[in-house]
Amino acid sequence: MQPSVRTILATTEIFDNFSDGQLTLVAALCTPVTYNRGHVLLNENEASDEMYVIGRGGVEVLVNPGAVGGLAHQGMAPVVLTELRQGQVVGEVALVDQGVRSATIRVSRDDTLLLRLRRDQLMRLCETYPVLGYKLMRNLASELATKIRNTDWLVRQYQLQLRGEADEKQ
Repeated sequence: MQPSVRTILATTEIFDNFSDGQLTLVAALCTPVTYNRGHVLLNENEASDEMYVIGRGGVEVLVNPGAVGGLAHQGMAPVVLTELRQGQVVGEVALVDQGVRSATIRVSRDDTLLLRLRRDQLMRLCETYPVLGYKLMRNLASELATKIRNTDWLVRQYQLQLRGEADEKQ
């Protein structure tokens, strides 16, 4: 049995401490979509105004390493940074800045269920219900802070690895 949209939202940190009524309001804006492994949901450096909640399955976060240092034309393969799973969100930065995507998002498992939320609808809801909007923005800030910390940790690991490789060559 597939969980309801409201149940999926209730288990997602970005909607933590939402009342039943608030979850119902957000659930009404969600469009459930299902994809199979390999489907590219979002492309790095493209504009998009949608956020996705992972209801089942998973997605990979990929970046083009060639984009760093002007190497974009050397045909480097994208690097998988992480895999996100049920209860996590992707594309939430678009809710804040409406900028281009910082990574490519590719579905990593067959029969992955995602809940699509459009920025304009969610922002309208936040303006109509300021308490809901405050909770969402507080939770969104917490989610983004966690992702920044994790990314910082990954960067430090790669720096140490590169230093070790450079030391071995000397």
